Amino acid sequence: MTRVLVVRESRLDVGRVRAARGVIDPVFLDTPQYRCEALEPELGCEVTVKLETANPVRSFKGRGTELVASQLVASGNKAVVCASAGNLGQALAWSGGRRGLDVTVVASRFATAAKLDRIRALGAKLELVDGDHELARERAAEIARYDGIRLLEDSLDLETCEGATTIGLELMEGTTKFDAVLIALGGGALATGVGHVVKELAPDVDVICVQPEGAPAMTRSWRERRVVTTESTNTIADGVAGRFPIPEVLDDLLLVADDAVLVQEASIITGMRMLLNHAGLVVEPSAALGIAAILEDRDRFAGRHVVTIVCGSNVDMPTYRGWIGL
Repeated sequence: MTRVLVVRESRLDVGRVRAARGVIDPVFLDTPQYRCEALEPELGCEVTVKLETANPVRSFKGRGTELVASQLVASGNKAVVCASAGNLGQALAWSGGRRGLDVTVVASRFATAAKLDRIRALGAKLELVDGDHELARERAAEIARYDGIRLLEDSLDLETCEGATTIGLELMEGTTKFDAVLIALGGGALATGVGHVVKELAPDVDVICVQPEGAPAMTRSWRERRVVTTESTNTIADGVAGRFPIPEVLDDLLLVADDAVLVQEASIITGMRMLLNHAGLVVEPSAALGIAAILEDRDRFAGRHVVTIVCGSNVDMPTYRGWIGL
C-alpha cells in the first residue's frame, strides 16, 4: 500500500526544544558523548559515541515521556496508554509513575521479556497482544477511545520527537566537530528529532538513518517519498521493527535525512559484539545499527568523524549472550 505525500514545513521547533530541557528530569540530559578510539582501527574512521543508556530506563525514550507526563499533569489528565516494543513503555511508566498517572502499556507477547518485566516493575498496567507492534498500536487506540484517556503515539506525538531533539542539541553544543551522524530509524522520533537540529545548526553534517533489512518500511518510504508499508518484519532489532510509517513523521524525515540505509542482521550482531569488546557497552540491536552501517560501507566513512547514537541497552541476557557468542 502506498500514500503519496506533500512535504511541508517541519513540525519541530528548536526554540521549543530548548525550553523542553527545563521540563525533562536531568537524569536523562547531558548524556556522555566521547570519542571511542578503541573502535576506530577496525572501522577506519573517527567515532564519537553518544550514550543514551545510562539512565533509569536504559534508553533515550525518557526524554520524550518526561514532556508527555508533565503536560498531562498540567492539563489535569490522570491516565495515558501507549503501544510499545518495550522501551517507550518503560519510559512512560517511569515518567507517569513519578507524577501519579495511571499508565497502560500494550505490547506484543513476543516482545523482549526483560523489557516487559521492567514495565511491570515500574507499576504500569501491561496488556499483551498475540501479534506484532502494529496490532499493539490498534489495541492501544481502542483502549484510549473506550476509556476516554490520552493515547500516546510514539513519533506522531510531537513530545516524543522534541524530547529526542534534545540529543541533537547536546551533540551540537559539544566541542567536537563531526562529519556525519548515524541514527537508528524506527518510528522516526529519534531520526527526525536529531536530524532537525543538526541540519538547522550544521547543515553540512550528513544525517544518515539506519534500519535493518528485515524491517525496511520507513527506509523504503524515504527513498520513494511516499508511505510504503510491509506485510511483516524479520529482525532482532525489535525497537525499530515497524510496518506502517506515519505520514507526518515521514514528512519531517524527508526534510532532514541525507540518506537512509539498510543493514544485514550479521552486521548488527557484529556491531553489538564490537561495542562490548571495544567500548564495554552492552547494547540492544537497535543501538548497534550505526556501527553496522560503517561495517557495511567502510569506504564511505573512511577518514571521516562519525557520531553514532547508542540508543538503548534493554536485552534479555541469555539471548544477548547467544547473539554475540558468550
